[in-house]
Amino acid sequence: MDRELRGETRARDELVDMLIAELKRIRDKLTELKIQIDQTQNVVEREQTRNADIFTELNTIKDNLETVPRQDIRTKYDEAIEARFRLTTMRGQLEKFQSTREYLEREQQMYSQLLGRLQGIEELPQHADETKDAATKGPINIVRVIQAQEEERQRLARQMHDGPAQSLTNFILQAEICQRLFDRNPARAAEELDNLTNVASTTFQKVRDFIFDLRPMMLDDLGVIPTVRRYVDSFREKNDIQIKLDILGEERRLQTHREVMIFRGIQELMGHARDYANANEISIRLDIGNNVVKVVVDDNGRGFDTESAFSNEESHSQDPASRA
Repeated sequence: MDRELRGETRARDELVDMLIAELKRIRDKLTELKIQIDQTQNVVEREQTRNADIFTELNTIKDNLETVPRQDIRTKYDEAIEARFRLTTMRGQLEKFQSTREYLEREQQMYSQLLGRLQGIEELPQHADETKDAATKGPINIVRVIQAQEEERQRLARQMHDGPAQSLTNFILQAEICQRLFDRNPARAAEELDNLTNVASTTFQKVRDFIFDLRPMMLDDLGVIPTVRRYVDSFREKNDIQIKLDILGEERRLQTHREVMIFRGIQELMGHARDYANANEISIRLDIGNNVVKVVVDDNGRGFDTESAFSNEESHSQDPASRA
């Protein structure tokens, strides 16, 4: 009986792993599709405006056929055909992306429901208490892992969309403007190229910042202390916040997972102080002892009543400092 139960558990775990992998693939594809849809929607809107402008110009030409040179009429007519073709093509591409997104969302819902049902199968009687505890905790842990992964993916998708993806979209649009201006107005094209250079520099910096926030490479190369110093300096430059950093103890490398945990904790608390507490002063104390590492982050922003918060009671405390 135990052997049969272990076999069923193993088969279920393999199926759960397969579903989790498939859900990850679908979520990654949906994130990519969202960026493609947003970019294509911007192009469609731009082409609609362009078509409307050309249509107005054609009406003007129509009212002045006798005075407009034949070559100008032909040029504008060819331009109108090209614009209409481009608009139709981009609309078709947008519809294709949207249709694919709807299909993937239905797949995601189906797999999520199936995964939820599989995680509820662990109500079978077990002969060994240890096996029962592991089986009972397994689905809960899986749910928490999936929820945490989903929340992190959503956060990264928003950051990517609002930061580098949007900047790259603007970069592409300005490049297309420069391309059209080269023959018509070289002076204006040179001006746009200067603007494009500035946009490229800004976009590159945003991509670097995004990569650093996502996973600082120096965290692996140099350790948590240089990385925290670098992050504090960058945070101070970008925000009107005074930051004091005190590092005590011996500066040494720690286990990788501990360094990541320390850095992510400081990063999250500093972001909370800026975004939610509206602080203008932050104090960070990082004490690397022989056996224990202590991190204290203080700010002068809006605080909250921890007892009320953990008891699910509403609190509007205006304590002048918050500590984590």
